[in-house]
Amino acid sequence: MDYVSALVPPVVMATFFIFLVRTIVKSQGGANKAKEDAAVDAAIARAEAAQQQPAHTPDTQSV
Repeated sequence: MDYVSALVPPVVMATFFIFLVRTIVKSQGGANKAKEDAAVDAAIARAEAAQQQPAHTPDTQSV
């Protein structure tokens, strides 16, 4: 019976890993791919726009 208890954890982990990979592969693409891509593009555009805006500095020369 020791061999059964030694084999159970690797078999359980392998089964979990297989289902995890299948889930990841199935979730790629599909009907929501365009929506997800648009959301990522919008987030990148907002980050780039925030980087390009100049920081407001107070005018120190008018004393």
